[in-house]
Amino acid sequence: MNLPNKLTVLRAIMIVPFVVFMLNDGIAGDAGKWIALAIFCIASLTDFLDGNIARKHNLVTNFGKFMDPLADKLLVSSAMICLVETGRLQAWIVIIIISREFIISGFRLVASDNGIVIAASYWGKFKTVFQMVMIIVMIADLGGSFAMAETVLVYISLILTVVSLIDYVAKNKEVLTKGGM
Repeated sequence: MNLPNKLTVLRAIMIVPFVVFMLNDGIAGDAGKWIALAIFCIASLTDFLDGNIARKHNLVTNFGKFMDPLADKLLVSSAMICLVETGRLQAWIVIIIISREFIISGFRLVASDNGIVIAASYWGKFKTVFQMVMIIVMIADLGGSFAMAETVLVYISLILTVVSLIDYVAKNKEVLTKGGM
């Protein structure tokens, strides 16, 4: 297994301790939030590193093509579900964001069955970056003037989620006709 794939697997594994520290005040008390934040930040950095290393050193694999976006979706979805559980994020927002992920994953599966590869778009990448920044700011929960920043990041993430969905479908509408839909 090459380094980018190891980083992807590490990101997926880091979800468990992230959730444990995020949702269990009894384990580390007030420090649990900061430990969870550190774990999320490190996991998010592996997302940046694995893709760059894979492309730079020609280490792109089918495993990586499948697992990298899956690990991202699991990390971000887990974090947002934890934020709902802690009362920091509204469930309807998370439902829209996670629904988009399922729709795009299904769309990619149908495309793959028809020999069509759907590459990640810039809208999708922007969406992921804003979601990760939103999650970091919300976990930190700095209050005060940061409350407005949180709200802005939530709605930018939500808008980018919808825009990236529309972009994927519009650019790849042939999947709908070739896929027997």
